[in-house]
Amino acid sequence: MMQHHKKSIEDFWQQLELTIDQLLSSRQDNQFDADSLLSEYRSTLHKIDENLTFHFERDEDDGPVEMIFGCDGYPESIHSVLSLVGAAPALNGIRFTAFNHRYDPIPNYINVADEVCELSDYWYSLHSIENKLHLTIYMHDVSFMLDIDPRVEAVMIFLDALIGEFELMTRVWSLDWLELPEDPVDFHLRPLSELREGFDQLKHAVSPIGITIH
Repeated sequence: MMQHHKKSIEDFWQQLELTIDQLLSSRQDNQFDADSLLSEYRSTLHKIDENLTFHFERDEDDGPVEMIFGCDGYPESIHSVLSLVGAAPALNGIRFTAFNHRYDPIPNYINVADEVCELSDYWYSLHSIENKLHLTIYMHDVSFMLDIDPRVEAVMIFLDALIGEFELMTRVWSLDWLELPEDPVDFHLRPLSELREGFDQLKHAVSPIGITIH
């Protein structure tokens, strides 16, 4: 199984090395016009682990493109991401990164599915119970159909920016969604924008979950 895993990773990087110039030259306005190529990358990645994902970012116009790999929030696939990026070749014009890191400045809003989601609309509570961190997000009109609510995707992007995708997966034991009360302060809730500070105060007191590094 490990040999198959290793071979699939080697195949992915070989495929990318052969096509990276084609990909980078297709870039227009921060988008890559190479859908069939991106589709091939996804297909090869899913042979390694079906939870693997990737996206691209670029901070400066003349800086390298960053290809960021993740696993859609599935802790059992963290090792696949780390193995994949650990085997990455050094290539000009592109940098390979494991997981979305904390982001500054934290965005005040995110546009998801043509819906503008404001950071100020969300509040949170974070508690350490029996050495496990429990995070609750509060928002108006919370729906039972969380999987199709674009605000949920927006909050997950906010969470990546605030505390980082890796720590979100390995330090937060549970994530719940509740209706925002009329006066959040009365319920000792805090604005989501303050999560980084609150999280950093508590995170070292809990054991990492979902991953064992040998």
